[in-house]
Amino acid sequence: MSDAASFTKYSRTGSAIVKGTIELGRFSIPYRIYESEGPHIICLNGVQQSMAMWHTFVERYSPHYRVVLFDFPNQGKGRVVSGSRLVTLNEQVSILREVIKATGTNNTVSLCAASWGGIIAMAFASRYPGQVKQLCLASLGTKANEAMIETIKQGLAVDPKNRQKMADILIDSFGQNLPENIKNKIISQFHSMSQENLDAFYEHGLAVLSTKKIGDLIKLSDIKEKTFLIYGEKDTIIDLDDVKFLSSQIPNCEVRIVKGAGHFLHMEQVDIFDIYADILPVPTLR
Repeated sequence: MSDAASFTKYSRTGSAIVKGTIELGRFSIPYRIYESEGPHIICLNGVQQSMAMWHTFVERYSPHYRVVLFDFPNQGKGRVVSGSRLVTLNEQVSILREVIKATGTNNTVSLCAASWGGIIAMAFASRYPGQVKQLCLASLGTKANEAMIETIKQGLAVDPKNRQKMADILIDSFGQNLPENIKNKIISQFHSMSQENLDAFYEHGLAVLSTKKIGDLIKLSDIKEKTFLIYGEKDTIIDLDDVKFLSSQIPNCEVRIVKGAGHFLHMEQVDIFDIYADILPVPTLR
């Protein structure tokens, strides 16, 4: 069971922004709703990312869609209140289900996700058919490629006190295309990261190294919703062949390739959203 509390503030344009927290068993999940009469979108963060990563997305789509953001445990202000720091895929799927319930979305909601968030979205869609309209998933494949494995190993070998080195490894490996201000934010995030979140980051890295292919964890053929896989052609930790293979395993799926972009896509180039034009068109409101 979950318990949600919220309050409302207003943006500069006068639109309502509802902020709240869901208390769900051993987790505390903060969320934010950008209210609109349009269709619903829920955004799922990648590992150690937070609601802040969707800033440019919200600017583009909140005038036309009801956008819901939230932080999983060990992300942003999301917390593990008790028990193991490691949050399993099953627990993450359950959290997403409770967020959907608590934020009042309906069966026309689209899930937009980045990296590991896309894995959670696919697991949810396979287990709860008919609960979402479509999936828009960026920067993910079925398995860790050699570059990702090497990056994780390098990170695990770093002294936990050397936060600068950790940030440098991440940026050098797959954040090369990020603008300088975003790189600086990543560096600041590592320096300010709590020990609990850092430990969870390490544990997730170990889990990725030991995880089988995603197809062994998720029954991909059960995903009936229209699915879009968005891939940056300069993504060093996801292989295009693997993305195409993933697409072949989902019945109603297509791949969109973004020229000149890397793993972080819209954090690198705002005009990347142009490729979403027919996926998330501006709706006509009555």
